[in-house]
Order: sequence, then structure tokens, then C-alpha cells
Amino acid sequence: MNNFKVETALSHITKYAPFEDIAGASHFPIYNTATFDLKKQKGNKIYDYTRSDNPTRETLENLFTKVENGSGCVCTHTGIACVALLFETVLKANSHILVEADCYGGTFRLLKVFKEKYNITVHFADFLDFEQLEEILKNNPIDLVLCESPTNPGLKIIDLKEVATLTHKYNSLFAVDNSLATFISQKPLELGADFSLFSTTKYISGHGAVVAGAIVAKTKELAEKIHYYANAHGRSQNPMDVYLITLGIPTLKIRMKEHQKNSIKIAKFLKKQEYITKVTHPALKSHPQHKLAKEQMRYIPGVFCANFSSLELAEKFIENTKIFGEKCSFGSADSRVEIPAKISHASFSKEELEAIGIEEGTVRFSIGLENVKDLIADIKQAIK
Repeated sequence: MNNFKVETALSHITKYAPFEDIAGASHFPIYNTATFDLKKQKGNKIYDYTRSDNPTRETLENLFTKVENGSGCVCTHTGIACVALLFETVLKANSHILVEADCYGGTFRLLKVFKEKYNITVHFADFLDFEQLEEILKNNPIDLVLCESPTNPGLKIIDLKEVATLTHKYNSLFAVDNSLATFISQKPLELGADFSLFSTTKYISGHGAVVAGAIVAKTKELAEKIHYYANAHGRSQNPMDVYLITLGIPTLKIRMKEHQKNSIKIAKFLKKQEYITKVTHPALKSHPQHKLAKEQMRYIPGVFCANFSSLELAEKFIENTKIFGEKCSFGSADSRVEIPAKISHASFSKEELEAIGIEEGTVRFSIGLENVKDLIADIKQAIK
């Protein structure tokens, strides 16, 4: 592969295709087929069935491998499917897994499934507390350590390099959910992780028209394992969805800069309002890991939380907004709000939410690409 910088790679995706298109298409063709004729193929790479390999999907997998500086990638049919694929690859019956307590609601639910079906032991911890982490790693046969950074929805910034060092000290594998930061901002594999996974539904595609995920492995051995299990479990993404993702990728850097800029302005506005008791945004100096966020990420995502003084006021705000949609995902061009306790993290108990700093009146904002003045005007009229 050419040694392009990330922005160049994202703007020239066809250069990561497994072979050159004879027509020179600016977008690599969509091989929307179930099977391939083995007699008509030439070269070293043979395609037989799209679940196993597909040239369109392989192009995107090659790109993600490059920009994450990994050894191989699998694109999955949903974001949570790449988390499931990670578990299917690394865990076995009676395995132990160590997870940041502030994890995505879908991951939390999936952990319950694995616990019930395969007797997996799940250890939750605060990944800001290294003594707690080491205590768990020292006293349990941990196969996998998993966290997000920033966390969702608590927005903690985890020191990935330090967690990687501690994880490998006890011979465990370390995986990072990089959905919020994306590889344009943060490179988990360079910071010591063994896997970087992300929901391409969100910032990476940017248009909110597809659900998908990807997982990149650091070593060739781990890359071969995830590919094997993806084929065995049917986790692979269909070519049409791959194409939809490639449409948004070239503008990722520009979008992330705008998401960051707009969200900071909205967060600062809310911080001054008497009906808001707390604003949690890693880009604000009031955030406890603000310095680490600036060091570890190139751009800080446009997602933050604001605690309204009551659940009733939070619900009134969401009901009355005209621009903000009440939607559970994030990272699209449109601004969105949700109450985590009711939607994305409904599987958490009240005690579990409180443990990660989420109150019943907490609203998660995903700030889009609209005019900030319009967004602020909408907030003002919604809260009258």
C-alpha cells in the first residue's frame, strides 16, 4: 500500500482495492453478488462466496487496516456485530472479561447474553482507577480487557497507553471501542491495543443511512482469527452497505472539526443556563481528563452530556425542540438528543447509571453540522 496520510487515504479509497478496475471507476464497483465463478478468476486471490470474501468489502477492510495501522480487518453488518465477533474470537466458555463500567448499552446487553449462555465472568471497573484494574487482573484469569474512550455516555477519557501496558503485564488482550473518537482522531493500536473496533454507522459514514461496524487487529495472527470467526458466524457486511459507507468517508476530517467546534459552542451556552446542573464535555477545561483528551485525541467528538435540573424539564426540552431529533445514535450531520436512562442505556439499572454519573435528567447531545445560532435558538424556545 502507498504510505499515504489518513486524509489522503480516505479520499482515494480505490487505491486499496484488491485489484484495479478496468474502467477506472472513481468508486470501486459494488460486487453485489452471492457467488463467483471460480473458472473465470485469475491471480492469487480467489473469491467464491460473499460471506467469506468480497472485493468491494475487501477494499474497505484494506483501507481500515491502513488508517488504523493494523494487520487485518473485518467489516461487520452492524456495530454490535463487531463486538460480538470480538467476543466469539477471544472468549470461550468460563472466560473472564474486564470491562469499563461506563460502556455502550448494547455491549452491556451482549455481555449479559454471553454470561447467561457461556458462563462468562464479567468484571466491571472504573478504568481511571489503575489500582482497581491491577487488582482484578492479578487475581483473575482475564482473557480480554475492553473499554471505550471517550466512554459513552459518561465521557470519561481513558489513558489507553497505560491500560495497554497494565493489560499486557498480565498477558491479557486489550480491545478499544473507537466509535466516538474514530481513527481520524485516535489510534488505539498505536497506543498499545490489540484490537480497535468501531461502529461505522456513526461518524465514519456520517449520513446515518446504514448500520455497520469494523474490527481491526494489530497482529497477523489475530487478524486471521477474526476473519475465520467472521466467516464461521456470518458476521460479514454486505457490499451495498460498504458502498454507502465509502460515500461519507472522504469528508470525515472536515466533519469531525465541525462537530467539535459546534458542540463546544453549545456546551458553553448550556453551562451558563440555570436549569443545567452540569455539562460534561472533554473539550471543556472543567472536564477532569481535559488534558489527556487533548493529548490523546486529534479532534474531540461532538457528543456531550448535560444534566437538567429534573427529568420533567429534560423531557419538556426534548419534546419541544424543532431541530434536535430524539434519536439513539450519534455522529450524523443532524443534531440529536436522547435521555440515556430511557433509550441507549435502558438496560442499566438506576444504581448502575448513577455509578457512571448518569442521572435521570441527563441528556446526551450529538451536535451536527447545522448553524449554531439556529441550534441555540431552538434550545431557548424549547425550554420556555
